[in-house]
Amino acid sequence: MNVANIRSIALHGGLFLLTFLTTALAGVQWLNKDFLELTNFTVGVPYAVLLLLMLASHEFGHYIAARLHQVDSTLPYFLPFPPFGFFVPFGTLGAVIKVRSAIPSRKATFDIGASGPIAGFVVSVVILIVGFRTLPPIEYLYSIHPEYAQLSAIPQEGLTFGRTIMFSFIANAISPTGAFIPPMNEIYHYPFLCVGWFGMFVTALNLIPIGQLDGGHITFAMFGNTHHRIGQVSLVVLIVLGTLGFLPLIGWHTTIGWTGWLFWALVLAVFLRRALYSRPSLEDMTPLDPPRVVLGWVCIAIFLVSFSLVPFTLEMP
Repeated sequence: MNVANIRSIALHGGLFLLTFLTTALAGVQWLNKDFLELTNFTVGVPYAVLLLLMLASHEFGHYIAARLHQVDSTLPYFLPFPPFGFFVPFGTLGAVIKVRSAIPSRKATFDIGASGPIAGFVVSVVILIVGFRTLPPIEYLYSIHPEYAQLSAIPQEGLTFGRTIMFSFIANAISPTGAFIPPMNEIYHYPFLCVGWFGMFVTALNLIPIGQLDGGHITFAMFGNTHHRIGQVSLVVLIVLGTLGFLPLIGWHTTIGWTGWLFWALVLAVFLRRALYSRPSLEDMTPLDPPRVVLGWVCIAIFLVSFSLVPFTLEMP
């Protein structure tokens, strides 16, 4: 093993360990405990393990597909980020791999782009199913918020995650009869529910059909140069959703806008511009075979059932 390989392993391994640390601290914070107190560290480990499992499944889906097509790519770079309140509270910025050689065909583009979201989505669904099948009684929430036991109803304030079609379906179909299903402003206290929801959020972000995102690669492989128009329309939709998020500030209450989409629109505009200057090779122009076309529509369906118009709201008491 040469020095370069040792350095690469050290870098990937070091980032993984740092991400485990920051996500474990986030898990402690989600339980309303002091993450600076070392004795609390272990309570954040389940959240960290589940989150890293979800991220790894997504990135290794890309990695394995790239290897199968003999495309040179790196191992995943996990991106740690300390959990500071409501600013990146999940303890990570995600994970990425870097493709170091040209992607040889349209089929390879599709396989590499689709494998990550599909793998991440499947793992997220499994995590959610386990979470809803093993819901603790309401006393668990009371142990985190003792004041709730004295109230007639659970408060609706604070950070609230947005519902998605798949999350709601699993909650209604899988939860045991009579189980207490926590409201969306409390699910982050439940590691399986929090990670499952976040996994779908990450999946939906990656499947936005713009530029160099997984969704951009999938739509290019499926629709050819029409993917430029699809990306432009998607960008406009994000700008509209982001603008609608400002309406409550002037007294117009709406449930279909989030100001964060404007930030994503700005970031993704760079991806779209980059994609507009890409040119497909002759081999790329070969249409996808029917099984891949069907799988492409499955990816679109995954995007729709995982996407939330308002993924986050924050209402102060």
